[in-house]
Amino acid sequence: MNTTVAAFFDLDGTLLPEPSLERRLFSSLRKSRAIPHANYLFWAMESLRLLPSGLLAVQHGNKRYLSGLNVDFAVHLFDSLTFFEEGIARVAWHARQAHQIVLVSGTLEPLAQLAAVALECELEARGLQVHLLALATELEVVRGHWTGRLAHPALYGPAKAHAVVERALSRRWSLPECHAYGDSILDAALLSAVGHGHAVNPASELAAIANREDWPIWHWRLEKRIAPRANCVSEIQSLERQA
Repeated sequence: MNTTVAAFFDLDGTLLPEPSLERRLFSSLRKSRAIPHANYLFWAMESLRLLPSGLLAVQHGNKRYLSGLNVDFAVHLFDSLTFFEEGIARVAWHARQAHQIVLVSGTLEPLAQLAAVALECELEARGLQVHLLALATELEVVRGHWTGRLAHPALYGPAKAHAVVERALSRRWSLPECHAYGDSILDAALLSAVGHGHAVNPASELAAIANREDWPIWHWRLEKRIAPRANCVSEIQSLERQA
């Protein structure tokens, strides 16, 4: 493993097509009627509290609908994940360069870990033994259940860049040599934090920044469904029980 270079990948919209992992989780929880009615009230009250900080704070910082839900149950709702095939190929390219692969996402930490393990399984099938790291939004967990409260500030916008810089300093990665991939204007700070920014399927705002900064623009379309192996899911559950 090259100890000086890392490749940071956003998940939703970058490596994975929309809708986001958390939206898929919410939809599955609603269909299974796993969300207590009181949680919707908790969510509405928290939204009102966060509203003065802006809609993004409400969107990314309000997780009260998850209060009391079992983490293992939520992870089991994902029997497979859909990735962009071109994104997997790009991750594999970085792995062959011996770069450390890091997923950086505002999604829930166990979902990011599930995506990391699924990618590890796919890379292993391609002859690459790689351990991926994940930086994501962490919630409080008490006896295997979410409290609905954030353990740390939600990871979106500039917070992603801050997390990447901190991790790079702790691991002694050379940021000018590192790569970052994102699809949203909210990822602009992340892409600017490294020496090699990459815009993936960008909307007009991010595309304009990419053209100005001379970042490569990638158009990823092909989709591939990956079913994590049973031992992959067990690994995620073990990580959550240790939290």
